[in-house]
Amino acid sequence: MQDLHRYPLRPTAGFRLELTPTTTSPLAIDVSESTEMRIQRLITENPVIIFSRSGCCMCHVMKRLLSSLGVHPTVIELEEGEIDALSASQQDGEETVAPAVFIGGARVGGLEGLVGLHLSGHLVPKLVEVGVLPL
Repeated sequence: MQDLHRYPLRPTAGFRLELTPTTTSPLAIDVSESTEMRIQRLITENPVIIFSRSGCCMCHVMKRLLSSLGVHPTVIELEEGEIDALSASQQDGEETVAPAVFIGGARVGGLEGLVGLHLSGHLVPKLVEVGVLPL
């Protein structure tokens, strides 16, 4: 992700920490990558990912449900201009709005879809299938 360098300020004042970007990390941001491509890459690279809006209470409930099962999803907070890119990143043409959860690269939906999957008894097996919960 980033290399950490320590530079002494003064012998008695401590250290200044500086982060320098590297290109070897899968989390590195490639400025030439479009928002749609970045969203699609994040969906395929993370077994459980939530795309959220700033201050979204439904996202908080989704995170709480998943963490109660022992799963800690990747959460990406989208800016207003990036929310349209979430739908554009999907090849099926269906509109996807934030918050949206993806498990194993497949769109589950929003809070309603996640809770429905949980109440039907299919959420835990799906999480086991993608390897985020032990058998």
